[in-house]
Amino acid sequence: MEKATFGGGCFWCTEAVFQDLEGVAKVESGYAGGHMENPTYKQVTSGTTGHAEVLQITYDPDKISFEALLEVFWKTHDPTTLNRQGNDIGTQYRSIVLYHNEEQRQLAEKYKQELDASGAFPAPIVTTVEPLQEFYPAEDYHQNYFNTHGHEPYCSFVIRPKVEKVRQVFGDKLKAGSRQ
Repeated sequence: MEKATFGGGCFWCTEAVFQDLEGVAKVESGYAGGHMENPTYKQVTSGTTGHAEVLQITYDPDKISFEALLEVFWKTHDPTTLNRQGNDIGTQYRSIVLYHNEEQRQLAEKYKQELDASGAFPAPIVTTVEPLQEFYPAEDYHQNYFNTHGHEPYCSFVIRPKVEKVRQVFGDKLKAGSRQ
């Protein structure tokens, strides 16, 4: 098993996007990329810790590649908005790839450059690619959020459309039970 760590806005949204992918064993919401040890959600959302809301994905590279995870990452958020995703504003919502090794760094940089050069987005990609220093798991109530709070308005109006998009666009990458 290997790990990938991405930040693409609110971790409630991004967690739900990756959970149904074949080869993904675990998705854990947390914080990374900042300067404070063991931050809390309240501290991170204050914007003073330097941390982003991120996911740490544990995956089987024989079933899903890091490149496939990158593709899902870049196609399910707006990597051209600096420190913002939708109505979520602040450095904690920045677009970031936190690599675990040199191969991940190279693949992330290459994908970013190719995507930027392709003109797929109307503005330049602002996603940063940085080494993972430390990952701090978020509080328990943030884990598996969409699956346990899917009836709440935020989940219905913000997260559900992202999950449905993933099911349409990446149907070939979903776990068998997730293909609806």
